[in-house]
Amino acid sequence: MTKLLDRELDSLRSDLISQFGLVEQMILTAVRSLAERRADLADEVITQDAIIDANDIKFEEECLKLLALHQPVATSMRWLFTVVKVNNELERMADLACNIAERAKEIIGYPLFPIPEELDEMVAGATQMVKKALDAFIEGDVAKARAVIAADDQVDSKNRVVIDLLHELMRDRSDYIAPAVHCFSASRHLERIADLAVNISEEVIYLIMGDIVRHQHGETENRNKNVSGPE
Repeated sequence: MTKLLDRELDSLRSDLISQFGLVEQMILTAVRSLAERRADLADEVITQDAIIDANDIKFEEECLKLLALHQPVATSMRWLFTVVKVNNELERMADLACNIAERAKEIIGYPLFPIPEELDEMVAGATQMVKKALDAFIEGDVAKARAVIAADDQVDSKNRVVIDLLHELMRDRSDYIAPAVHCFSASRHLERIADLAVNISEEVIYLIMGDIVRHQHGETENRNKNVSGPE
């Protein structure tokens, strides 16, 4: 029974890593659609969301099946709980990537609207956090997971800069209010993606060490608060 469970867990781990890769690609494509103002890339992201949703249900059902059939204990139980939580965070990341893609499609209608350069820096920071969170999960690397958590404040700081610039732009150019609001939403969605990378990193720490570290690191305690703005 233990060997069978181990094989099932290995298969689940492999599938979850593939899901992680799909979500990471969706995020990269979404931000590219925003930077390059390409509707085709935005549509590609939105189409892929159905795959992520189907996998999300499959992973949850598989975890429930393994819990019912094998009644795992200790490490295996913790692993299944982690899979359920990480899977949920990945599905939410995919939704946010779709939201960015939708905002990108709206901004295409304003070809002269200047997207703040600081948003590129925020994109780089958030996507790097996602990649490191994946590496931490695959390698079981607590140090990498903690590095992701530490990086979140930098993305939050860049988001505030972008929002301030957009507010200034809206004050100076009333004709840019609509695209600026869409850009504001895209920036907010990026910030939330970084927050979810932190959540995954926290789950990695729980998986490896058994320590619950939520709400134990400075400014990131506030990462789940809502900021007004269109979805």
